[in-house]
Amino acid sequence: MKAPYFNPSKLLGALKTNRSTLMMFAALAALLMLPFQVQGSARALDDAGKKDAVYRMYADYKKAFPAVRDISPRDARTAFDEGRVIFVDTRQPEEMSVSMLPGAVSSDEYLRHSERYADKTAVAYCTISYRSGLFARDQAEQGLAMVNLKGGILAWILEGGPVVDAAGNPTRSVHVYGDKWDLATDSWESVKFSLWEKVF
Repeated sequence: MKAPYFNPSKLLGALKTNRSTLMMFAALAALLMLPFQVQGSARALDDAGKKDAVYRMYADYKKAFPAVRDISPRDARTAFDEGRVIFVDTRQPEEMSVSMLPGAVSSDEYLRHSERYADKTAVAYCTISYRSGLFARDQAEQGLAMVNLKGGILAWILEGGPVVDAAGNPTRSVHVYGDKWDLATDSWESVKFSLWEKVF
């Protein structure tokens, strides 16, 4: 049996007759190409450039929660060493299973037992502290005060802060969510969600 002949002009003609299909096709192609473009540019940066990119992204994200106070990684580390803070990880379990800030608890754990941490300042964080900023904003509306870690776990490690694995052991692996946020220092292993995992 002879294979059917593929005629590109027929395909383009069909797409032109249905403009929404063409726009959806173009958007999907752009979406699939974006991670490769961002990934290449992120990998080209040195650590100083990555740190600058993280803080610029955070400054842009902060527009969504301007009333939330934040704390720099250096100040947060000092406060942690002095026993004055509890880190609250607002990421998904898959991200937390790779690594967390030392002594951190999940947002669910914190909300269930916030009274246990009443003597400490709650410092929320995520990859770059966008999700945690929204979390802190929402908790403030419920009367539960917390601050946001400026630049998230990425800024923390770029400033030399340690992270631990699920067993509490030091590790140099970090979940960066996706290619856009693949800004960990080159000596670290970056773990990411696939496009399928992010969508579904």
